[in-house]
Amino acid sequence: MELETMYTEYKPLLISIAYRMLGSLSDAEDMVQDVFVSMQRVQTETVDNVKAYLVKMTTNRCLNELSSSHKRREVYTGPWLPEPDIRENGDNPEERIVLEESVSYALLVLMQQFAPLERAVFLLKEVLGYSYKEIAATVDKSEANCRKIYSRVLPKINPQTPPPAEPGNKETVVRSFMQASRTGDFAPFIQLLTDEAVLTSDGGGKRRAAIFPIFGRERIRAFLEGLHKKAAMEDELRPVDINGEPGLLLYRDGHLHKAVCFGNDPRQPGIQAVYFILNPDKLTRAPQA
Repeated sequence: MELETMYTEYKPLLISIAYRMLGSLSDAEDMVQDVFVSMQRVQTETVDNVKAYLVKMTTNRCLNELSSSHKRREVYTGPWLPEPDIRENGDNPEERIVLEESVSYALLVLMQQFAPLERAVFLLKEVLGYSYKEIAATVDKSEANCRKIYSRVLPKINPQTPPPAEPGNKETVVRSFMQASRTGDFAPFIQLLTDEAVLTSDGGGKRRAAIFPIFGRERIRAFLEGLHKKAAMEDELRPVDINGEPGLLLYRDGHLHKAVCFGNDPRQPGIQAVYFILNPDKLTRAPQA
């Protein structure tokens, strides 16, 4: 197979894997670019299964990267959240490289808490539908070991994993947040949250953000009302898709300030998580004005 054909056919899949492993679209694209540069030195006619070969290369490079990035995240200012995949309504579906077999932002956040090998096994099994034999060949572990790793991950997922989102429900939340941001009356929005809801902000030390997560809807309400009273809420709110679900971009003085999205709780009605992504390094792909 010609390298150009290979690149066209498998690039979306590999970026999808790397993004879910690393939590960064920018790093994922760099990783996949390096994979194809390395493929220039491989005699592809000797490779029995090019797709499996590329998936293995990408997965193992991600595992290596995660082992080295762990210390960097230890000194990160405040909570670390994944880079969101932000798409405006009307974007070309062919450009949505990570939305096939989409993983919600809430699940992406949860996956970042797994050990790197757990993340790889879960991704290959649950998202890509790999058999244990294929997973074992990809991560160089025995099938039995891969089964144990997967069984270790499941309690972390269930019942935390949000089910497929009902677009109408999330759109209601987005509209309610927009209205509250304009009026300062957050009571209707807060009623859409569970009692145990958590608001997490990621400013990365580059924008002012809450250093610690805010637990409970009444504390979240006080936090949001405080922002509004300080005139710290944004001038323009723009609905977008974030990892395939309704979310918002918030602008201040004509410039992008943060992305907002939500995670639902499968055990009860209501929103379990609110995510504020303010770190400008994680918003470079979104419309800036």
